[in-house]
Amino acid sequence: MENALDQAEQAEADKKGAEERSKQHEDELLQMQKKLKGTEDELDKYSEALKDAQEKLEVADKKAADRLCVCRGMKVIENRALKDEEKMELQEIQLKEAKHIAEEADRKYEEVSRGGGGGGAGGPRGKCAELEDELKNVTNNLKSLEAQAEKYSQKEDKYEEEIKILTDKLKEAETRAEFAERSVAKLEKTIDDLEDELYAQKLKYKAISEELDHALNDMTSM
Repeated sequence: MENALDQAEQAEADKKGAEERSKQHEDELLQMQKKLKGTEDELDKYSEALKDAQEKLEVADKKAADRLCVCRGMKVIENRALKDEEKMELQEIQLKEAKHIAEEADRKYEEVSRGGGGGGAGGPRGKCAELEDELKNVTNNLKSLEAQAEKYSQKEDKYEEEIKILTDKLKEAETRAEFAERSVAKLEKTIDDLEDELYAQKLKYKAISEELDHALNDMTSM
């Protein structure tokens, strides 16, 4: 009888010890789950911060690319303006020559007209007709050259306006690019730090997960 009572007390003590160990394991499990949740939250936080930093870096790179694009646009317009300026200088030379020819033809026409005299192809009248034709051709050429000169003058004004607009854009782009370059350096360091921290949190998460698995296995085997 006494032996049976001892066995019952021992069984009760074993049961109580098992319950206490089970409660301890449950508390440990709950604690680990909280740690795991905290680590998951940290992972989410660092992942979001890393994503935000990478997006800012992309914006900074785009601003630097915009600056390069504006510079190229200015170069194209300057080259076009230079070519048209060369053409305009040539037109001005031709215009001066045409005016000189017109003045000379007009002078000869006046001389022949004052000379009077008979007809005939070789006479003053014939010479006058030739000079009239020559003067007409020169006048037409002169008008054409003046029209072209006006056209190039308008194009030059247009190019100057485009260059002014692009210059303003370039200044703005350079200001943004300088800020972007400073931001890029900071963002690259931030990204490196975040990637290191993210890696550390992943290792921490893995360790807690493994510890939690071991605890669950221990509880299952009890």
